[in-house]
Amino acid sequence: MPVPVPRQRAIPAVESGQAQAAPAVGGPSKEDTVRNEATTAENRNNTAHDSALNATPADGVHQGVSTTRVSTTDMSTTGVSATGVSAGGVGTSHTTLTLLLIEDDPTAAPIVHDLLDADGKPIRVRTARNLTEAERLLTHDVHCILLDLALPAPGRAVESDDELAVLRHVLRLAPRHAVLALTASGDAERGAEAVRVGAQDYLYKDELDGRLLSRAIRYAVERKRSDTAERRLAEGKLRAQENARLERGLLPTPLLEGSPLRFAARYRPGRSRALLGGDFYDTVRTPDGTVHAMIGDVCGHGPDEAALGVELRIAWRALTLAGLCGDELLNTLQQVLEHERDDDEIFATLCTVDIAPDGRRAGLCLAGHPAPLIARPDRPARLLPYDNNGPALGLLPGARWPRMQVELGAEWSLMLYTDGLIEGRIGEGRERLGQDGMVEMIRRQLAEGLSGEALLRAAVNEVRELNGGELTDDVALVLLDRVPVP
Repeated sequence: MPVPVPRQRAIPAVESGQAQAAPAVGGPSKEDTVRNEATTAENRNNTAHDSALNATPADGVHQGVSTTRVSTTDMSTTGVSATGVSAGGVGTSHTTLTLLLIEDDPTAAPIVHDLLDADGKPIRVRTARNLTEAERLLTHDVHCILLDLALPAPGRAVESDDELAVLRHVLRLAPRHAVLALTASGDAERGAEAVRVGAQDYLYKDELDGRLLSRAIRYAVERKRSDTAERRLAEGKLRAQENARLERGLLPTPLLEGSPLRFAARYRPGRSRALLGGDFYDTVRTPDGTVHAMIGDVCGHGPDEAALGVELRIAWRALTLAGLCGDELLNTLQQVLEHERDDDEIFATLCTVDIAPDGRRAGLCLAGHPAPLIARPDRPARLLPYDNNGPALGLLPGARWPRMQVELGAEWSLMLYTDGLIEGRIGEGRERLGQDGMVEMIRRQLAEGLSGEALLRAAVNEVRELNGGELTDDVALVLLDRVPVP
C-alpha cells in the first residue's frame, strides 16, 4: 500500500545554513559566520527550487526511496548516477540530498556544516528535537533520517525494556525512508541489532566527521532503494505465481471417464501475461452416457470478463450434471449472467453440443456463437447448420434457443471454437480470416495428417502468422474425435 504523502509546509528555521546546527566547541569564528551567511542565501534558493520540483512525488511514494516501477518482466535497474545514488529521484544533478536529524539536543549533535554529496553539493540538514516534530518535518523531499537511539519512544517510559523502541516507531512512521542509527561508542551490539530491525547502518556519535557521514548518507539511501526494488520484485514474482496457480486452477478438467471419445483443447488469452481470458469451455459425460460439450465467449477479455466466464462455466457444468439441456439450460444460464454481470451491456455467446451415447448424432444449441466445424473421412470439413442461431445470452429477456438435431456419422471430428480464431487479419490489409478461411485452413491441415492437439496447435499458430503477430482477442478451441473400434 502506498504511503500517504505528508502535506507541504514551510521549511523550519532549524535547517543547515538557516539556524545553529552543531557549532564547533567554543562557537563559530568570524570567517565561519561569513561563510554560513552566504550558504544561507544559497540554501534558501535551493529549498524553494526543490520544493517546486518535488511538489508531487510519483505514485504517492516518498521522493528519495524509489519512484521506479518494478515489473516481473522488466527489471532493468536504473543506473547509479555520479552521486552514487539511483537516478530514480535521489542525488541527480538537479536534486539536493536532505537529511532529517532526530536529536533532542541539536547543539550537541555530531553534525558538521560541510556535509557534501558525491558531486560536492551541500547536503541539507533538518533537525527535529522529538518524534512529534520529526513527523511534521518528514516531507517527501527528505531522503535519509539520522536517529539517536537514546531518544525515548512516544508513549513509553524512559527506562523501557525495548532499547530500540524509538527506532521501531520511526520505521513505522517512515517505512520507505533510509534510516541511520546513532549510538554510543563501543555499543556495537545495539547498532547491529538496529540494522537487523530495519536501519540501513549504524554510526558512533563520537567518531563522526563530515566525510564519513556524507558517505554513510549516500550509502544508506542507495541501499534503501536497492532493498525496495528487490522487495517489489519478490512481491511481483509471488503475485504472478499466485495468479498463475489460480488461473490454472480455474481451467476445466474434462469429465469423460467411460467415453470412447478423444478430447483435446487449446486456450490462448488475448490479455498480455495472462492465463485466462473471457473465453471458456467445458466437457462432461452424464450417467446416461451422453457427452456434453460447451464453448463460450464473454464480450471483452479483461479480468472481470475472465471471472464471469468461469462463473458461467461452473454453472453450466452444475446444470448439465443436474439433467438440464437445450433451451432450459440456456435460459437458466442467462439468469446467472444477468445477476453476476456488472453492466447491463455485458453479454456472452455460447455453443452447446450434447452427443448421444452411440456417438452418431448430437443436439446443437447456438446463442450468438459461430457454428462448430465437423470433419469426416468421406467428405470435406464443413460447418454445422446455424440457421436457428438464437441471440447471445444477456441481450433479450425471455429469449428462446432452439435445439437442432444433427447427424454425425460413425467417424468424425468436431471442433468448437471462439471468434478469436476467425477474426484475425490476413497480412497487412483489413481482410479477416473469417469462417470460410478457417474451414479451408483446417481442411488443408487435416489433409497433412494433423489431428488432436497437434491440429489445434497448428491452427492457432497459422492464424497468428496470418495476422502478422499476436492476436488481440482470446482464442479457445475444443476438439472431440470419434474413431470406431475395429
